[in-house]
Amino acid sequence: MLDLASPTDPGFVRLLLHSYERFVGTPLAGGENAAAWLYEDAPFGLLAHDADPDPRFVYANRTAQGCFEYGWTEFTGLRSRLSAEPDRQADRNRLLADVESNGFSTGYRGLRIAKSRRRFWIEDVTMWNLVDDAGSRVGQAAVFPRWTDATGAPAGRAEAERTCP
Repeated sequence: MLDLASPTDPGFVRLLLHSYERFVGTPLAGGENAAAWLYEDAPFGLLAHDADPDPRFVYANRTAQGCFEYGWTEFTGLRSRLSAEPDRQADRNRLLADVESNGFSTGYRGLRIAKSRRRFWIEDVTMWNLVDDAGSRVGQAAVFPRWTDATGAPAGRAEAERTCP
């Protein structure tokens, strides 16, 4: 199980970044302050869950927390299946299985639900396996650069000019 000491836990951030680059082929972030930037300032939602059969979130950056309306303490430990409504579980499970089999997947769009029951779309999602130094899959992570309120009104969008220092 993944246990984080804090949202900027260096071991977890290393796992997150190395796994992303391994599977996707490009860096997600870099630099001395990558951990703080990913958590506090990244203009995209970033989530991770463990590899349990019914996985729990172990990480959610501030952007994801805002979208889902959960703080760090509420988010971490929450079953990741609860991020989608029951009628959307088959779609979510297909994505998880695809990532488990292929290492990563890009271009996903899925309907999600916030704590307040507000529905929103996560768009252009890239999801990848988190693989430790021993080669074991210890979880999965996802980044979503765009999200849209389910009514069709834009809820948020990454700023193209913002980059990690």
